[in-house]
Amino acid sequence: METKLLNRIISKLEKKGISVDNGLSEKEFSGIEELFDINFPKDLKLFLKTKLPVSNGFIHWRYTLNSDKGRKEIIDRLNWPLEGLLHSIKGGYFWFDKWGTKPSDFKSQRNIVEQAFKSYPKLIPIYSHRYLPSLPNEVGNPVFSVHQSDIIYYGNDLAEYFSKEFNFEIPEKFGKVLSAKEIIFWSDIVEGNI
Repeated sequence: METKLLNRIISKLEKKGISVDNGLSEKEFSGIEELFDINFPKDLKLFLKTKLPVSNGFIHWRYTLNSDKGRKEIIDRLNWPLEGLLHSIKGGYFWFDKWGTKPSDFKSQRNIVEQAFKSYPKLIPIYSHRYLPSLPNEVGNPVFSVHQSDIIYYGNDLAEYFSKEFNFEIPEKFGKVLSAKEIIFWSDIVEGNI
């Protein structure tokens, strides 16, 4: 993400009433990534290094390092996609064909899904139930809206996501990502390849 675009997005967010704090330091990033076993993609890391949104709905990453309650909030948000899928599976309206034949009991279903889930790119919470995949660890991953097995693209990249979520335009001079990058498993659900 270009610095000019990043600064424009931050300015637009602040004009929309989003509170921001100083960006995260490298030491804070290291602590967060180690504590939660995640890797921030480069564009999200640059964004959070520049300014840290702290308004309601955003993850206050700095707070998580210093608070049991904050750590629990992050763990809950990181587990939200898995728990949502399990809820849909238990309800009987979701199963991914690549997991094989669906067992008849939920305990066996859960075991299969939890094992498979470990191999998928982790989803990093951005705001509310919007997530950015941790892999590939590069610029331009799509943002997903995740609610149980109802998963959609909410932005082809981080910049488009913020413009959609908070209703502001990104000038054409910055270019637009025309289609979302394919992400293992998550794109299959979005595209109905289940």
